[in-house]
Amino acid sequence: MRTFMSAVIVLLVIAVIPNITTGWAQEDTTPTPTFAPPKTATPTTVVQAIEPTAQVTTEASSSTALTEPLTQADLNILTGNVQRPNGLAWFNNRLYTACNGDYTVYELDDRTGASVTYIYGVRNMHALYPEQDANGGLVIWAPDFQSNTFVRVTRSGVETISQGLQGPWGIGRIDDNSFVVSNITGDNVVSITRTGGMREAISNMRSPTGIAVDGEYVYVANNGSARRAVEWFNLSALSSPTPVDAESTDANYSLITGLQNPTGLALGTDGYLYVAYSLGTRGVVGRVNPATCRENGGCTNDQVEIVLYTELAAPLAGLTLSPDMRLFVHTMFSPDIYWAQVGEPATT
Repeated sequence: MRTFMSAVIVLLVIAVIPNITTGWAQEDTTPTPTFAPPKTATPTTVVQAIEPTAQVTTEASSSTALTEPLTQADLNILTGNVQRPNGLAWFNNRLYTACNGDYTVYELDDRTGASVTYIYGVRNMHALYPEQDANGGLVIWAPDFQSNTFVRVTRSGVETISQGLQGPWGIGRIDDNSFVVSNITGDNVVSITRTGGMREAISNMRSPTGIAVDGEYVYVANNGSARRAVEWFNLSALSSPTPVDAESTDANYSLITGLQNPTGLALGTDGYLYVAYSLGTRGVVGRVNPATCRENGGCTNDQVEIVLYTELAAPLAGLTLSPDMRLFVHTMFSPDIYWAQVGEPATT
């Protein structure tokens, strides 16, 4: 009986073993699944940093969108007899810049670069606002960063209008009587009248630099905060005796987030707001439609269309635009001024 049971067990084992080994063999020959790629390709940041591609955004219109960013090779050099230019402004086919080396304002032909001395007596200006007076003469209003003053410059001399500013940087004209000036070390924006009256207009900024004004809104770049790179404010709100609190939770002032060290702002006749900022150590210029950003509660950095990707060291200085959409810029205190055609004026 014991012999019979042993034989039965042996037969069962022999019958089961082929099934087990067959199962293993089937597992080993099952092909490894190939995962489908995600719907959105993973961005290759390094490649983009070296060879950027144009970003198609909802802001760009078919008539003004660039097929790809302009690069250093697309820049034209406009060399004037200015050794250390800083602020730059276009006015009536001329460029006006302040030289930090010899404390002089120069006038340059915007096509040839031919330079003439305008007036001596300024220190260091990051921005200028030129205009014609009632007699047709040129007047330049500017914050002097080095002397912490707001000055009026004519061929007759340099007149100090206000003193006691805190690292004044950007300037914008808000009405016939007043300007706004950013204080990079004071973290605010002040309103200054043509006769020297001054009051705080916007508080709690983050190292504000460039300013642009379009008649209804004021745009301010925050050099010290990528999260608050560019903010916008209603022009009418700045007339209140109480300064606008930029950190207030009762309103959303965000226009662009995610830009590194923005410096200059300029509005083009194409309706775009142009921003000079850093991408690593390089200076770049991007643009957005400010109306679209305001309506959407702000734009992120990936919605900024890069229009100029340079090999110039950041920070870029003197960002200004002519009415025919030539963009002028240079590396701070570098003698070479560059320009490129970035679009066409908007048609009505």
